[in-house]
This record gives sequence, C-alpha cells and structure tokens, in this order.
Amino acid sequence: MKKPISTRMLVLCALFTALIAVGAFLRVPIPVWPFTLQFLFANLAALLLGRRYGTIACAAYIVLGLLGLPIFTKGGGPQYIFEPTFGCILGFVLGAFAAGTVVRHAKKSGFGVYLAAGLVNMACVYALGVAWFYAVKSFYLHDPIGVWPLFLTCFLPTIGVDVVKCVVSALLAVRLVPIVGQQSPPMQAE
Repeated sequence: MKKPISTRMLVLCALFTALIAVGAFLRVPIPVWPFTLQFLFANLAALLLGRRYGTIACAAYIVLGLLGLPIFTKGGGPQYIFEPTFGCILGFVLGAFAAGTVVRHAKKSGFGVYLAAGLVNMACVYALGVAWFYAVKSFYLHDPIGVWPLFLTCFLPTIGVDVVKCVVSALLAVRLVPIVGQQSPPMQAE
C-alpha cells in the first residue's frame, strides 16, 4: 500500500508547480523556441522531490495550464496542445520521472549523479519536444519541416543553454537535497 502524500510534500509539489509556471515568464525571446526557466525548475523538482513528487509537480503544472490558467509561455487552455512547443511541456513529466529514477537508483549522490539525471531529463524533453514540433507543423499546421530545418530550429539554438541549466540545477541540488529531500537520494521519497 502506498503512503499518502504528506502535507510537506504537497506543499513542495505546489511550490515547484508555481516555480515552473513563473519560469515560463522568465524568458529570453527568440523566434520559434523561447528560452525560459521552466526546464530548470522542472529539473529541480525531479532532483529534489524524487520521481513521484517531481512528476506530480510537473503534471499539475500541465493540468492547470490546460484548464485555462495562462501559465504556459503563450497562454493556456486546452487548445495549447496544438502549439508546436507543447511537446516540451509534456516532456517535463517524462523527464521528471526519468531523472528521479536516475537519482533514486544511484549508488551515491553528488554533482555527477544530479548532472546525469538532468541530462536524461533534457533528453526526454527534447525527444518529446522535437517529435511534437514535427507532428504539429507537418500534420496540424500543414507546414512540413525537414530533418535539417527541424534540427536547426528545435535543437541547435537551445542545447547549450539547456546544458547550462542542467549544470546549474545539479549545483543547486547538491546544496538543496540535504535541506529539501526527505532522505538521502538513493532512498529519496517516491
């Protein structure tokens, strides 16, 4: 039988859901694919809260946005699923679960583990983000995009910044896990 969510973890989930939402508005505008701090906060949710609660925080963010709160980069509401960048938002959930799993199964905690977990998270976000971008552009907007333009649009402009976000979140996790985490990372809350 699973343990019920403690009040402390519920508050932390709500806090990270709010941070991800605020991160959507802390952005550097570039065409097509904006740089925001959403990924940084989604990654921190996974690293600090574990796979279960990190995933809950990211999923709550998506649900609130789809219900109509304007917390996505370009607004909110159910029609947002037709935005080319919505796949990255979906990737936050898969990435949080994957990163939390990496941290949970690591033999030791530390910067290297947190960085590896962040890079796994980033790979999940990119995989869903690029696939969604391609599908929406090609099938919904009827504006097909080739592999090379897809790479130039979705991957190349953002990879460096997202690797820096992984490094920053790993550095923060080293300091914050002892404060926020319930237990040491290998035994971290599910």
